[in-house]
Amino acid sequence: MDDTATAPGPRAEHPILVLCTVMLTTVITSIDATIANVALPHMQGSLSATQDQISWVLTSYIVATAIFIPPTAFLAARLGRQHLMGLMVAGFLVTSMLCGAATSLPEMVVFRFLQGAFGAGMMPLGQAIVMDHFPRETQGQILAVWGVGAMFGPIIGPTLGGYLTESLNWRWVFYVNVPICLLALAGVWRVVPNTGLARGARFDFFGFGLLSVAIGALQLMFDRGHSLNWFESTEIVIEATLAGLCFYLFVVHIFTARNPFIEPRLFKDRNLVSGLVVIALASVALMGQMALLPSFLQQLMHMPVDTTGLLMVPRGIASMIAMVITARLIGRVDPRWLMVAGIAVLGVSLYDMSRINLYVDNATVMRLGFAQGLGMSLMTGPMAALVFSTLADDLYVEGAAMYNLMRNIGGSIGISVLFSGVAQNTQIAHARLTEKITAFDGAAALPAPWQWSSTAGAMTLDAEIVRQAASVAYLQAYLLMAVLVLLTIPLCFLFRRSSRVLPAGASASAGAEH
Repeated sequence: MDDTATAPGPRAEHPILVLCTVMLTTVITSIDATIANVALPHMQGSLSATQDQISWVLTSYIVATAIFIPPTAFLAARLGRQHLMGLMVAGFLVTSMLCGAATSLPEMVVFRFLQGAFGAGMMPLGQAIVMDHFPRETQGQILAVWGVGAMFGPIIGPTLGGYLTESLNWRWVFYVNVPICLLALAGVWRVVPNTGLARGARFDFFGFGLLSVAIGALQLMFDRGHSLNWFESTEIVIEATLAGLCFYLFVVHIFTARNPFIEPRLFKDRNLVSGLVVIALASVALMGQMALLPSFLQQLMHMPVDTTGLLMVPRGIASMIAMVITARLIGRVDPRWLMVAGIAVLGVSLYDMSRINLYVDNATVMRLGFAQGLGMSLMTGPMAALVFSTLADDLYVEGAAMYNLMRNIGGSIGISVLFSGVAQNTQIAHARLTEKITAFDGAAALPAPWQWSSTAGAMTLDAEIVRQAASVAYLQAYLLMAVLVLLTIPLCFLFRRSSRVLPAGASASAGAEH
């Protein structure tokens, strides 16, 4: 994208109202990143989807967010920040209503993709608007307040989603956005000035197209690979080839084009490159475990959806506590050791999750969720501080876009791989368990409901075997996430320390979505 001078615009008469409006738009997107998780099992039956297919409801939203975050700066320069924010909120409102009215899985995936596309720029644009309307000396405190607002979504999202699904219907998980969006839209038009206009801004549509096709093809490959038997399918081979080719052309393009979509100088910053690798790997667990837990609790342990939502609250509370702690410690403690501590806490808690069973008590689930939330923020806050502490000022926006892009790609691919792995490992575990049930292994002494001499007994027995096999598959997924997270510990020492001091809230806001 060309460097263009941004035309100065008037500051709002009531900056606190601007902050409240921007926090409202941030809450919308942060809630929708988690609110659908607890409703997935209910949506699966209503939309006639398999267990791995229903994950597309999550991954389509995350992929759209990844693709449409980078063009935010260009669109804000052409349309103005107020007009763009209003357009995004209005689009989010309409697509939320469409998601609620969806009658099939393809409809839901398309509408969720559009919802993610409209919501993608709300958080980075909101941060820019806030920084426009407050003096530099107070921006750290203001961003910290904004970061708390961003954390409100992960805390209230699962609980609200569980209550709405249990009391009304899973469709209200999306309809609840309507009044919030209307309130935010009114605030945008009334109190946010249309600053940020620039003339002559140009956008690298070719580079954007290559990256979009590459991400889309890669996600389709991981989403459909299990059901199509991976590379034995022509479709998967085509998608893998297309993804690889487009990624290659994209890399060549950004290093040879005059005004590339991504500034090549970004990749000379060791902290940013290290951060991109770590956040991509860690996001497999960061987003994957939040998607798997509701399914485990509802489908295998038969917990009510509202109880599932409440059990996920400690995770969000711990993230907020850790965010405040790390904001105070980053200037006093080596951020790399804070990252190591966060990764260790997260990895150990995920390992503990791999050792539970179908009779785990609520207190244990809440304790492990609290530990995971604590570990996530202890890792992501200091990492964001290190990533952006060495980045040139003129590369901050593009660096933030790349950081969020890699986080979303890692998360979306991780969710697809984990759900596919659960489906595949359930079949494997089911086959192994059924091998053990013979007339010579005590099967004849099974309780009456499981006696295979009757059709009903055989069906009941098989349902219990499937349930036990699925639990084994879920625990294997948690073990995989634990190993992957712990393997990132050596990468923490690739970061180099910087004497540059960030505003107190910068790191918190950068990691708030987790």
